[in-house]
Amino acid sequence: MMDEFDEAFDQGPAGGLQQAGVMGEVRSALDIPELVSRVYRQAPVPLRAKLLECLLRPVGPLALLAIAAGAFARFLYRLQRDAVPISLDDAARITSDHVLELARYVEQCSPDALLKLGSLIAGRPLGFATISGSALLLALSVWQRRLPVGTSDASPNPGS
Repeated sequence: MMDEFDEAFDQGPAGGLQQAGVMGEVRSALDIPELVSRVYRQAPVPLRAKLLECLLRPVGPLALLAIAAGAFARFLYRLQRDAVPISLDDAARITSDHVLELARYVEQCSPDALLKLGSLIAGRPLGFATISGSALLLALSVWQRRLPVGTSDASPNPGS
C-alpha cells in the first residue's frame, strides 16, 4: 500500500540532484577555513606568523579571548597602534586546530580578510608549493566570484 509520501520519495532522484548541488555549495563554503588550517599546518613558522597577523587583523578583544578557548588572548597587545609583529615562538605555539576556529570566525565577521590570505600565499613560493596552498587559492578565487558586488575590495586575482 503506497501513499503520497512514498510517491514523493520515489521521485527523489531529480530532487536529490538539486539537493546535492546545494550541499556542494555549502561544502565549498566550509572548505575554506579547513584549507586555511591545512596551509597553516604545512607552512614554515615565518609564514605562520604572517598568516596569523592577517587572520587576527579584524578580530576584536572579546573574540581574542573567546576563540579557541582563549588561545589568542596573548595577542591582545596587537590591538595597540604600535604593536610589534607576532613572534615566531608565538606562531609555533598556535595549532592548526586553533587556526581552524579562528578562520571560521573570520569567515563570518570579515570575509575580505580571508581573501587577503590569497595574496599572502601567492606572494611566497613556499606557501604556494603545497597542495593545500594551491587548493586554498583556487577556493578563494571561486568564493570571491560568488560574493555579491561591492562586498570585496580585494583584487580578483590573488597573485596580483
